[in-house]
Formats: sequence, structure tokens, C-alpha cells
Amino acid sequence: MEFYVRTFDELTKDELYRILQLRAEVFVVEQECAYQDVDGKDQKALHVLCQESGKLQAYTRIFKPGDYFEKASIGRVVVDRSSRDKGLGQKIMKKSIDFLVEELSEKEIELSAQTYLLRFYENLGFQSAGDTYLEDGIPHIKMVYQSKF
Repeated sequence: MEFYVRTFDELTKDELYRILQLRAEVFVVEQECAYQDVDGKDQKALHVLCQESGKLQAYTRIFKPGDYFEKASIGRVVVDRSSRDKGLGQKIMKKSIDFLVEELSEKEIELSAQTYLLRFYENLGFQSAGDTYLEDGIPHIKMVYQSKF
């Protein structure tokens, strides 16, 4: 299993295709959420990919402060359905957090979590920061991670 981080310009056409395909499979088809996934923010994002044997297994996109939210942020957290029993959600989130903290020296990270994943993000060190709200018709909550370094 290989994890790596790419800027938008570093992504190959095949990598970008697989990212968009995975996001559509999970967020649009599986979660039955019609929303604008291609939102013009991928160009500013850093893309964290987990591949095995050429297949994209998990993905996140991360942002420096001000590129999406005021603080550094993580979004579009997705794991391929066939890979969900491998702990890849936690692994890709840890890689994303570590990159922001260790490589970009960020102290705070925020994300917009689907509420059913509240415990998942709490187990990674995130804390709720506000009330539940609807985003694309799905209940979400703002969560913040505070680095200890």
C-alpha cells in the first residue's frame, strides 16, 4: 500500500480520473447526494492518495489556511467500498494530519464532518466546534484538531 501527496498540477490524468470516479461512486451514487463535486477547489488542494496495485483505495484533499477555510483543512475523505475493512480511513486521515502538522507546520485543522462519523473523527483527535448543520442535504458538524506540537 502506497500513500503519497500531490499538487493538482502533479496529478496525472489517470490519477485525477480515479479520484473523481471514487468521489462520485461514494458521495453521489452510494450516498445518493446530488451535489457539485467539481467545485473549483481541487486546483488549490493537496491531494492525499492511497493506492494498491494501481487501484485508488482511499483519498483526501487538504488545504492550507485560507484556501478553503480560515484554518488548514481536510475534506473529501473517501475510502473505496471494497477497502473499508482495512482501516484505511484512519490511515489516510493520519497521513493527512501528519502532512499538515509536520510538513506545513499547521497547529489547527478543521473539517466539516458528516455527523454519523463524529466518533471516527473524535478518535483521531478532532473535537466538535458548533451545532449540526445541513450541507448538501446531509447533517454535518464543524470539527477542529489542535496539534500538540
